[in-house]
Amino acid sequence: MNSFGKRFVVTTFGESHGKAIGCVVDGVPAGLKIEKEFIQSELDRRKPGSNKFATARSEEDRVEILSGVFEGVATGTPIALIIQNKDQKSKDYSNIKDIFRPSHADFTYFHKYGIRDYRGGGRSSARETASRVAAGAIAKLILKNSSIEVKSGVCAIGEIEAKEYDFEFAKKSEIYALDKNIEQKQKDEILKVKKLRDSIGGVVAVKIQNLPIGLGEPIYYKMDAKLAEAMMSINGVKAIEIGDGFNSSKLTGSQNNDQITSNGFLSNKAGGILGGISNGEDIDLKLYFKPTPSIFQPQKSITTNNKDTICELKGRHDPCIAIRGSIVAESMASIVVADMLLLNLGRKIPLKT
Repeated sequence: MNSFGKRFVVTTFGESHGKAIGCVVDGVPAGLKIEKEFIQSELDRRKPGSNKFATARSEEDRVEILSGVFEGVATGTPIALIIQNKDQKSKDYSNIKDIFRPSHADFTYFHKYGIRDYRGGGRSSARETASRVAAGAIAKLILKNSSIEVKSGVCAIGEIEAKEYDFEFAKKSEIYALDKNIEQKQKDEILKVKKLRDSIGGVVAVKIQNLPIGLGEPIYYKMDAKLAEAMMSINGVKAIEIGDGFNSSKLTGSQNNDQITSNGFLSNKAGGILGGISNGEDIDLKLYFKPTPSIFQPQKSITTNNKDTICELKGRHDPCIAIRGSIVAESMASIVVADMLLLNLGRKIPLKT
């Protein structure tokens, strides 16, 4: 499936080395001011080639609005966005035309479809996520009207973990680091593995603030379930935590329960969601990214004819996908919340007294 959402529906299209990528966003309320400059600024945060901690592929990622906007305002019809691919180097993949890259989707896509687009992974490439960021920017414009804010940052690179979470600092950091005290150590770790022609995993934190109580649809469209689905759809994400996540399995009920007083909750171990519905507290997520599978070391693999071989990659790849992945996570969280917000608008009507 290439679409996500019920009321705020995002459909993406395009391949890594095709002419363009893009998305169609349906369900945007008529009258919403669409700020193209804001959409572009979000894409600039994710775009490749911006520093030595990301792939050297240099894409401008200039967005063009094809439909659904008139004089800067949403018309209520589908908004189509397109981003041209301009810095593809398909020849970098010619030597692995018939070789599966270890830990990539090449193997499963080929066996599922029987067709192989070896140029950077085609549709399975993280290049597709630029479309999600463009759609997420529109979602953020909807959330802005309700003062809902979505933030993200990198809290761990390998085993170097943040002790402090400063989302404002993350906005200025080259690697979107949350903790200024360990940012340099994290940078050094990334450059170290890059020099070794290797890669490193990372953890991303997402915080959603100022939500009203009541967003989320029981039972099969829960807020936490859709957030988990959205985050697990991002390339390289292998696990997600909501609230205390993994640690909650080690606690007793008396330790884990968020007690309530007339002034509100005394803690937020639930991560802002109860029964699949937002409870008014911050929603806290953690995403665990695997190391970039594209590394420049010889690796054992097989050909499309099931013959043993050695895979040696060329090209340009992120040494740590969690960095730019944090922007994608922020965008996907915004899409989920915008969808839930629109779904909730008609949930109840005033009763006669």
